[in-house]
Amino acid sequence: MSTKKSVLLIGDTKSFMVNAVTKGLKGEGFDVIQTFPSINEINHIEEVPSIWVMYLDDKVEEQGEILVYIKDKIIEHKLYFFFIGNPGEITDAEVYLPPEMVRESFARPLNLGAFAAALDDAYADETKVAEKKKILIIDDNPTTLHNLQAQLEKKYRVFIASSGINGISFLVKQPVDLILLDYEMPVADGPQVMEMMKQDSTLSSIPIMFLTGKSDKESVVKAVALKPVKYLLKTMPSEDLLKEIDSFFEGRQVGL
Repeated sequence: MSTKKSVLLIGDTKSFMVNAVTKGLKGEGFDVIQTFPSINEINHIEEVPSIWVMYLDDKVEEQGEILVYIKDKIIEHKLYFFFIGNPGEITDAEVYLPPEMVRESFARPLNLGAFAAALDDAYADETKVAEKKKILIIDDNPTTLHNLQAQLEKKYRVFIASSGINGISFLVKQPVDLILLDYEMPVADGPQVMEMMKQDSTLSSIPIMFLTGKSDKESVVKAVALKPVKYLLKTMPSEDLLKEIDSFFEGRQVGL
């Protein structure tokens, strides 16, 4: 993790007020990345911070697509997200991005000191979270993804991807300590994803545990032959899954 207090500020980059916020945050010691409310522009940012701020204006009704995109990113990457806007704009935006997913909202005119303090608190929390082991769950079943995330995130920093291709795209930008990989998926299944990772020198060393609903001997033999670090059943109790992951990391710490 970078030692810089980086913030992504989403808003009209030609706006005097947005630029004033940028200037103020820089004066408070933040490294600010400005971007127009554009999915394409955000996707082209090489190092995206974990703290995002959106400066709302009177075009909220036209920004539903970007707000839904941000909602997905908050879920996938565990972002800390803030709104700046007048009460009506914030209420309109929360139709697309529920308030429980927003760290805090700040009304205009902005109290820069209070806002910077809130960002500092989020940065402190992010620093603590960043010290946790990172796990990526790759599964095409949304229910499985979110159940596993809920089970593991108290102890680990958990990311999710709904397909093997999305998982590999994520890993290129964000390395992790362990992957929980669904064995059976459409388009690219677990073994295919594992093979693609082996062909990439930056990904080939990441440990993989297969997750599967099949426990028959033939399926187990096929999975074990690919040499994952573990082969786990999706039906196993959550406490047993956590024990398996804990044991894996404990073993690595002592060089097992």
